[in-house]
Amino acid sequence: MSATADIKTAARPASGSQLQHGALSLPETIGQSIANIAPTLTPALNISVVAGIAGVGSWLSYLIATVGCVFVGGCIATLARRHPEAGSYFVYIGRNFGPVTGALAGWLMILAYLACGVAVVSGFPLFLTAFFGAFGMTLATPWLVICSLAFIGLVSYASYRDIKLSSRVGLVLEVISISIIILITAFVVAKKGTVIDPVQLNFGKLPVAGIMSAMAFAVFSFVGFESSATLAKESDNPHRNIPLAVMGSAAAAGLFFTIITYFMVLGMNDNAGAIGNSGSPFADMTNAAHLPWAAAVVYFAAMISAFACCLACMNAGSRMLYSMGRYQFLHGSMGLVHSTHKTPYAAVIASTAVITLGFLALAPQGFLNEFNETGTICTYGFVIVYLGVALTASLDVYRAGLLKPWHIACTVIGAALMLFVIYSSVFPWPSAPDQYLPEIFIGYIVVGLIWFLVLKQKSPAVLASIAGDMEG
Repeated sequence: MSATADIKTAARPASGSQLQHGALSLPETIGQSIANIAPTLTPALNISVVAGIAGVGSWLSYLIATVGCVFVGGCIATLARRHPEAGSYFVYIGRNFGPVTGALAGWLMILAYLACGVAVVSGFPLFLTAFFGAFGMTLATPWLVICSLAFIGLVSYASYRDIKLSSRVGLVLEVISISIIILITAFVVAKKGTVIDPVQLNFGKLPVAGIMSAMAFAVFSFVGFESSATLAKESDNPHRNIPLAVMGSAAAAGLFFTIITYFMVLGMNDNAGAIGNSGSPFADMTNAAHLPWAAAVVYFAAMISAFACCLACMNAGSRMLYSMGRYQFLHGSMGLVHSTHKTPYAAVIASTAVITLGFLALAPQGFLNEFNETGTICTYGFVIVYLGVALTASLDVYRAGLLKPWHIACTVIGAALMLFVIYSSVFPWPSAPDQYLPEIFIGYIVVGLIWFLVLKQKSPAVLASIAGDMEG
């Protein structure tokens, strides 16, 4: 068999079916990234950590994080235009630093998307509790678990059934939930009678150290903005749609986070500490504004957003599994595509199993702790790959003779922010119950590295053909 035939055989999915090429329009492609970011979850829950650290400077933490993520998005856009593949980050990095390095990037993104899925599922019962609590009702823990499992089942079915439908659903649900948040925030600001907050705009007295320390948690709110790149094979114009979706979603979400955070602190009379100590910060803001009815609406919106986000995680995670199975870094069954629905159904089933088992295994320690731990783990994975992509982008276009100052700026600014986030995530070392998370993350990397090195040793011909395909 010729070398070219070897390459084609290695890169061919285990099934004759292919993903549904050209199925997604620009709005549907954007819907994947917006849904994966799940902007509604930040005012509903995520903001508590940022406000607890950055205080009245929380909005500035989000603004700086926005700038960094947009530049990382510029790096992703550069690579997506040149390599519109379902494996995205696995392929981007693999083509420039070798297949084992690329496999590690894919390995990390699988962890990131599926851990993010577990985090969102663990957040769902918190939102459900807050929703019923607004009516003076409570649900016992077993019922919360059952509802969460039903939630996973619905997400899995939507991901298995049709990527076009699930992308549309994600976008529509996020538009509805964001609109609810904006409308209620407008009510609160109207009751305040002003949009000017002298405390938050007094730059000389903002807590600089807290603002910088909180950026690692601010970046957590953005994770998923890059996920539309995993749908490149299914987008009708990936060279245009993916860059617009990635950079546009990062910029739009960052603007939303910055403005909503500013108004939430204003609505709490600059008592950012109260937001930091709250398990339902947006509800506390509406109660402070004497709008108790708004809490139920907000957490209904949060549940909608959680569904959209988990669906986006499932879509992106299954595409990473699909691509790595296709290139034989994982079991070939991951490359199977449904003959009717044109979705990577085996990868969707595997993603569902991991999210379900992860949720059930961690649930006994409490949903909030589970949300925090899996959210932290997923952020580690995303940030490491963002750093790798930032470094890869300039190298990729340099090798093609297309390097421009814009590419260098994106690499320098994006990589600098990601390095800072990595540093601030482990210095000082996390306290209980998160003190073992860095070791768990490093252990996951080591397991993947050993597996890929063993694969390289046992199947050098396959690895060589994969490397050749990646260069094509």
